[in-house]
Amino acid sequence: MEEVIRGALISGSLIIAIGAQNAFVLRQGLMKNNIFWVSLTCFLCDFILITIGVLGIGTIISSSTIATVTLAIAGGLFLALYGLKSLRNAWLSSSSMTINNNDREAAPKVRKTILLTLAITLFNPHVYLDTVVIIGGFAGTLMWQEKVHFLIGAVIASFVWFFGLGYGARWLIPLFEKPVAWRILDIGIGCLMLWLSYQLFQFAIVSM
Repeated sequence: MEEVIRGALISGSLIIAIGAQNAFVLRQGLMKNNIFWVSLTCFLCDFILITIGVLGIGTIISSSTIATVTLAIAGGLFLALYGLKSLRNAWLSSSSMTINNNDREAAPKVRKTILLTLAITLFNPHVYLDTVVIIGGFAGTLMWQEKVHFLIGAVIASFVWFFGLGYGARWLIPLFEKPVAWRILDIGIGCLMLWLSYQLFQFAIVSM
């Protein structure tokens, strides 16, 4: 039980930190846009990457300079475009965003939403640093049975956070009935994405 708790605390502390993925999940939750699939996709990505890290395979991936630099550049470009899009939405928006309550209308967008969630998650090198390197590093000092318990705690924290964030966002919907709230959120997300993009480009330059 001790290792389960430790895994949950370490994983949770890294996941909860504000980042591109959490900002994206929050926005989809507010829009009621395929929340289940967004949360599930984020959790499954975490599950796979954390498992890779805990089992020790992460050291092979993180040791490749070419892979990390390429990923940083691709992620930087993607986050920059997404950030500019958010700022554009904030500039052009003149009314409150419609909250989608029609599952039939949302259904055709599931595939597109999943692909965008995967892009937001997997194009960000920080997710590999957190899950594969840091969490994997902690687990590297444990015995096999302890690693299993540690892994269980880590993935439980991930599951609770993403589904909690996605479905919990609906409590904020009354606030976002006002256009100014959406503008503030889009500006915040846009600035965050551009800052993360800058950090990734800086990381790529330093790593070359």
